[in-house]
Parts: sequence; structure tokens; C-alpha cells
Amino acid sequence: MELSLLTPADILPENEKTIHALFKQLNATRIPLSLRQVLDPKNPVIVACCRWEGQIVGVALMGEYAVVSGIKGWIEDVVVDQAHRGKGLGRQLMEFLIEQGRQKGLTEILLFTGYHRKPANQLYQNLGFQKKESQIYTLKL
Repeated sequence: MELSLLTPADILPENEKTIHALFKQLNATRIPLSLRQVLDPKNPVIVACCRWEGQIVGVALMGEYAVVSGIKGWIEDVVVDQAHRGKGLGRQLMEFLIEQGRQKGLTEILLFTGYHRKPANQLYQNLGFQKKESQIYTLKL
């Protein structure tokens, strides 16, 4: 198993196909953006990738932004292929992103997950994430 950050050099058709297939396991109704858009140098997002025997089997993304209250990271789109779940790969992806956040000097990392994603909720709590007593609103554009 190998963890790494994807770079623009990783924008290859086979990687795009694999990552889009992984994303469909997370959300079958959304159309994923291209890796070119996600890895655009103007987009402050890192893509952590987990490879098993050379194949991408998991990804997790973290955006970074600065606001008055600090420099924050927001984790999104964490998914491990169904055939590789239960091996601790999701935990390793998350720990990798958390370490990236420390190295970048982030003051806080936030994430959202559905209440029905029980294994994910348990993992995030085990990693030290705490539920915020707040509301999340969305406006689809």
C-alpha cells in the first residue's frame, strides 16, 4: 500500500476513470469534475491517493482556505473501493491528510459526512474529530 498526493502529471485517462468510478461508489448521482479542474494550480485542493499493488483504490481531497478565524482545511470525497474496505485504508488516507494539514499550518480541519455513514462517522470520531453544534446550509447553483 502506498499513499501519495496526486499531481498534474497524474492526469492520465486511466487515473481519471478509476477516480470517477470510486466517486460513483460515494455518490452515484453527481457528475464528477475532471482531474484537470481539480488539480488546477489555482484550485487550493490536494488529492490524497491510496494505491494497492499499483492500482488506485482510495482517494480523499482537502481544500484549503484562509478566513479571519484561521487557515482551514475542508475534507471532501473520501472513498475507498468496496473491495478494499475494512483494511484501514480510509484511516491511513485521513491520517495522511491530517499530517498534510499540520505541515501547511492549518488551524482547523472540517468535514461533513452523512449521519447514515456509520463507519465513516466512527472513523472521524476515532481520529479526534468532534461534532460541531451548528447547521450546514447549501444553496445549489
